[in-house]
Amino acid sequence: MTVAQTAASQAQLSVRRAIRHSLRDLDPDAPVLVACSGGADSLALAAGAAAESAGRRTGAVIIDHGLQEGSAAVADDAAGLCRAFGLDPVQVIAVEPARGPGSGGPEAAARDARREALAAAAARCDAHAVLLAHTRDDQAETVLLRLARGSGARALSGMPAVDGIWRRPLLDLPRDVVRASLGDVPAWSDPHNDDPRFARVRVRRDAMPSLIEALGPTVVDSLARSARLLRDDADALDAWAGREWGRLVTPGGSIDWDVDELLALPRAVRTRLLRRACLASGSPATDLTADHIDGIEALVSDWHGQGALAMPGGVSVARRCGRLSVQPARGNQSGRRSPAH
Repeated sequence: MTVAQTAASQAQLSVRRAIRHSLRDLDPDAPVLVACSGGADSLALAAGAAAESAGRRTGAVIIDHGLQEGSAAVADDAAGLCRAFGLDPVQVIAVEPARGPGSGGPEAAARDARREALAAAAARCDAHAVLLAHTRDDQAETVLLRLARGSGARALSGMPAVDGIWRRPLLDLPRDVVRASLGDVPAWSDPHNDDPRFARVRVRRDAMPSLIEALGPTVVDSLARSARLLRDDADALDAWAGREWGRLVTPGGSIDWDVDELLALPRAVRTRLLRRACLASGSPATDLTADHIDGIEALVSDWHGQGALAMPGGVSVARRCGRLSVQPARGNQSGRRSPAH
């Protein structure tokens, strides 16, 4: 066995071990699907999942976004490789990402269309999990991007290994190990991954290599480790805020809180409560920003006579006589939604 073959074999064992660990809590007969683009990472995941199937029904879904010339042929090639690995069923699904205002840009629109199609495919196959091919390097890039945007602990905790039906078995493996596991299997290279118009491409091509040169090769692992630590912190704070919500809010009741009681809570817990209050009163999560929450927080901790604040969705927040009230828009007074995280 050559050195390259030995390296590929060791990488394959690492990938298979990671997949086995990710699925350890599922029933051995529970079907799963692999989301495969035809790129190196997702093909490595597909090959590893096929090798680890051990009687489990393991299929693949290839999403054709139709954003590039020849995308249908790329999808068909990926499907052929997945079938050769032994995956079944293998589906190719064409989607049309949203365009124009409100779509969130091409990357977000493609992601939303892909997620919707994958979730529908999982429902049709009764799949208990959809496996995604994000690696440790993807996690580090995500943390760096969100850090540049001034995100909080939840966002900086990066991508979760498990989120409902979505699972990321390769999240603790370096990208080069994942790709080495493919050996000689041909993989498609997405031209978007080299397009500097996308922030993630600039981070991968320019920012991350500069950080590695300045701080050493362990910076990728350190960013991923920070994400894991911040996830633990964010989970604990969310749980604390959830307990406070259950104590302060009765089902269908109004949100009218004593300011001194809010001030007794740590700011990180209090701001989570304030966000929940706005969401439960009708503010769309996509429109509610950190600046909105900072404005409400100032009503609690930096009071100097501010008037009522208008939140997205027609929600109004005001402080009067030592109490903070959150009111839904007129016409939406019949009842509040379940508290959102």
